[in-house]
Amino acid sequence: MRIRPPEFETSICDVKYHVSLWLPFVEWISPRSWLYHALGVPIDGRGALSDHERRRVEVKAPGIIERKSVHEPMQTGLKAVDSLVPIGRGQRELIIGDRQTGKTAIAIDTILNQKQLNLKATSESEILYCVYVAIGQKRSTVAQLVQILSEANALEYSILVAATASDPAPLQFLAPYSGCAMGEYFRDNGMHALIIYDDLSKQAVAYRQMSLLLRRPPGREAFPGDVFYLHSRLLERAAKRSDQTGAGSLTALPVIETQAGDVSAYIPTNVISITDGQICLETELFYRGIRPAINVGLSVSRVGSAAQLKAMKQVCGSLKLELAQYREVAAFAQFGSDLDAATQALLNRGARLTEILKQPQYTPLPIEKQILVIYAAVNGFCDRMPLDKISQYEKMLLSTVKPELLESLKGLVHIYQGAAPAAEMPQEPPQPQSMGTSAVPQQTPPRSTAEEIPLAVARGAAQEAGESLWQARYLSELCDPGGD
Repeated sequence: MRIRPPEFETSICDVKYHVSLWLPFVEWISPRSWLYHALGVPIDGRGALSDHERRRVEVKAPGIIERKSVHEPMQTGLKAVDSLVPIGRGQRELIIGDRQTGKTAIAIDTILNQKQLNLKATSESEILYCVYVAIGQKRSTVAQLVQILSEANALEYSILVAATASDPAPLQFLAPYSGCAMGEYFRDNGMHALIIYDDLSKQAVAYRQMSLLLRRPPGREAFPGDVFYLHSRLLERAAKRSDQTGAGSLTALPVIETQAGDVSAYIPTNVISITDGQICLETELFYRGIRPAINVGLSVSRVGSAAQLKAMKQVCGSLKLELAQYREVAAFAQFGSDLDAATQALLNRGARLTEILKQPQYTPLPIEKQILVIYAAVNGFCDRMPLDKISQYEKMLLSTVKPELLESLKGLVHIYQGAAPAAEMPQEPPQPQSMGTSAVPQQTPPRSTAEEIPLAVARGAAQEAGESLWQARYLSELCDPGGD
């Protein structure tokens, strides 16, 4: 099925162009085409579309009254992201870092993670469609991306818009707006979409080329004076709509490439000020084998915490603080060997937390398994494990834990969305007692009625997880029989 939107008219270089944007209506079946030119023309070799619709590329962002605060989680499948910098539907989260630090890998893993979630969706409004916009990339890179998504059967819910490095600058300038128009179709029809701009720094360079050729006055770094408006009017179109306007959402993950880690450059600071948070990647961490190479201290999610599952929020409450303290203490610990017991314990715990957050590429992890793994690390179940055995312990732990526990954690999603009435709120279980050196921290009682249900279930799941994990802790003897 295809739908035809209205024709649009855009202005490029003071010349009016009538551009036809071919937009497929993607149901839960694979569309005929999934790779498009910046002007909406299919370039995947499958021929022209039998039907299409036209949309305006340049439209105004939704108004204030039409919006709603971000409150639904958008899972990426990455432990480091879902626990430390959670993202909600309708949010704009920047991915920033030097070249070859794993920026595109985070975006691709996010797309792959939606496959299992979409298969479990009971209605079309629960499906998250993905739009990937490749700006100024090599054609071989785009072909490799298509192959990865095709092998994972992710093209069934994905659309790719490509303006490669060999395309003219006006097409690289127009590609993000074309992809955004495709994502807006789902947002305006009560569905959910994710759009990835990879990357906006190349769009700014293309816009600078056009402006200089038109002899417009250059500003800082030779960019024109309205380069901020170039990105702000694009990213403001990502929003969570109110219930009166369909309750659809468009989540944006823009990518910015920095030079030598300089996040204070012109374009990075512009986009940071526009977005709702940023995921900062470091070259040093990447070459040390910490992947995804996320700098915990510089990464932040300003609105995503409101959409984070209560179980995850409870489990990883102290995770970010412990990692920040570990990096600070580790920088000074290398200058001296005489450390007290508290410092050694902090370094020992921080090293294992860093190791547990590592994740291979193209292997997204369901949120319920993330909760169990992070719970084990935060509460000291991995403190006796050698660092090179952490990944093996994680696999054995997930294969040993009770399936009933995973199902109870999955149910938190529906409870968090308000499916259970207050009268059916489960009784709050007793607080778990201390066991040896790995004591489970006492939980703060809920303060609001709206949070009582998910927090109570989270406590019950955490207590059951504690019992399972204490049994699974003896797996360390299998990994390291000679350990203390």
